[in-house]
Amino acid sequence: MDARAIIAQVRRKQTPSQDALAWFAQGLASGAVSDAQAGAFAMAVVLNGLTDAGRVALTQGMRDSGDVLTWDLPGAVVDKHSTGGVGDCVSLILAPTLAACGVYVPMISGRGLGHTGGTLDKLEAIPGLNINVTEDQLRQVTRDVGCAIVSATGQIAPADRRLYAIRDVTATVESVDLITASILSKKLAAGLESLILDVKCGSGAFMKTPDEARVLAHALVDAANGAGCKTAALITDMNEPLAPALGNAVEVAVCMEVLAGNTVAAPRLYDLTVALCAQLLVMQGQDPVDAADRVTVAISSGAAMERFARMITALGGPPDMAEDWHTHLPKAPVVGEVTAPAAGYITAIDGEALGLAVVGLGGGRRVETDHVDPSVGFTEMIGLGDKVERGAPLCVLHAATEDQAMEAAMAVQAAITIGEAPVLGSLIIEGIS
Repeated sequence: MDARAIIAQVRRKQTPSQDALAWFAQGLASGAVSDAQAGAFAMAVVLNGLTDAGRVALTQGMRDSGDVLTWDLPGAVVDKHSTGGVGDCVSLILAPTLAACGVYVPMISGRGLGHTGGTLDKLEAIPGLNINVTEDQLRQVTRDVGCAIVSATGQIAPADRRLYAIRDVTATVESVDLITASILSKKLAAGLESLILDVKCGSGAFMKTPDEARVLAHALVDAANGAGCKTAALITDMNEPLAPALGNAVEVAVCMEVLAGNTVAAPRLYDLTVALCAQLLVMQGQDPVDAADRVTVAISSGAAMERFARMITALGGPPDMAEDWHTHLPKAPVVGEVTAPAAGYITAIDGEALGLAVVGLGGGRRVETDHVDPSVGFTEMIGLGDKVERGAPLCVLHAATEDQAMEAAMAVQAAITIGEAPVLGSLIIEGIS
């Protein structure tokens, strides 16, 4: 095999064979493929694309470039992936809820990217918690608790780690083919039987329109099923934050409220979590009505909270998280309301701007080495269609300094449009299987 020949095939709009793409992925992991060759390959794919078969082959090759886990558990091994948004903390509720329903969730998660928050950053707001575990620890926690939310080891899809770093500096990130292989190679390396995808669209998502989200959803579902993992997707609305909180500790706090049974604290977050959990159970052969009932009971009974608390303890966090989470989560020193400059209805929310405002507060990273302040963010965020009076709160702001608070308050006011008539949308736009 020769990297130059494979690149030339893609340049000529030809699809390399499965063996060729598998060899290229191994070369990315081993270093046999140079940075220049990886960049040229990525650019050729961006410009000319891959066929459906090529997309599957690249996904499988990148999956197989490192360790691929296998499981011997008394239940199905499943997971969820979100394409990213603001106020999206579904994973923290979904994983323990599914564990309480009898399936196993070894969830390999990531950190914040751009304006979107990262599941691992949110979890690390919990003192003492360690998400950097060995494969043996991942297996132990998954078996004992039913779920484990952790970071990827160095041996999970190393080809993707290498190619993504190169794509990031060669303007080749925005390719459906490369996005699909990147997402799925890591997820499928976890040895899943079923996967549900939450493909978001709107102002707070990377995909701004339903059509863009639909293209990506079909690519992901087709490639994952082609690679042997039963997969479906929901296209969901991200024209407003999913939870009424944005930030790390504040999103954990909202999740704890929901797990404690206070589902009205975050109705959109709760409804989407139930839908995603139920869909995964249906994919395991359960009746749709029974599946939804099992999920709601798992939360309302406290069984999901119990699993979450056990997972936190197993990963080094506080042993009393379920009972005393208020005292464990860090709190920002500056707290105050951001008020509405006019009266009317909330007609638009720029979710990306709100996410970047959290980054500006220190709740995310501008560069990889930035320190994340887990305490900052927004709570009690107003929603689309809500009526507001002039001077009434749009949200509560949590900041480290007064200067940061003032800057973030102006960003919030600029991100929220107030008009004369309410605007409402659907949370779940479409299902794809």
